[in-house]
Amino acid sequence: MAGQPAMPAPGAHAVSARAGKGAVGWLYKRMATERELSRVVRASREIAAGDGRVFELIADPAQQPRWDGNDNLAAAPAGQRVRRVGDVFTMALTRGSVRENHVVEFEEGRRLAWMPAEVGRRPPGHLWRWELEPVAPARTRVTCTYDWTQLTDKKRLPRARATTADKL
Repeated sequence: MAGQPAMPAPGAHAVSARAGKGAVGWLYKRMATERELSRVVRASREIAAGDGRVFELIADPAQQPRWDGNDNLAAAPAGQRVRRVGDVFTMALTRGSVRENHVVEFEEGRRLAWMPAEVGRRPPGHLWRWELEPVAPARTRVTCTYDWTQLTDKKRLPRARATTADKL
């Protein structure tokens, strides 16, 4: 529309017309860039099991290596069932290292998300989220999201890029 500021193209920030005249431009509310969107990988599948049963497999880290599609999880000590935001559980990876997983989202039976980190260190900014939606008494839609938009550890970038929806 004439006289209205143009909306920025995807992946860009908009500045006011004044910016071209030497003034500091005003940024519109930050929009997700194409780069950020490509750093969120999501896959959904309908499972022939009730949501409670499925959630128990996700919330118990000792069960996760049985069904890990990313071929990354080796083992987790028993007795670490997640119950709330703030819980931390440990997991041994197939490459031999151990990760502390910091729970950042939790809704019993519906949603669980954590941020992995090296033992004793802060999470470098990637997140795993599981969301469950009952579709019938014995059927559940399970959505797994791997979000690495905030990943700051450059040595993890190749593995993050290699994590595709088919591996979730």
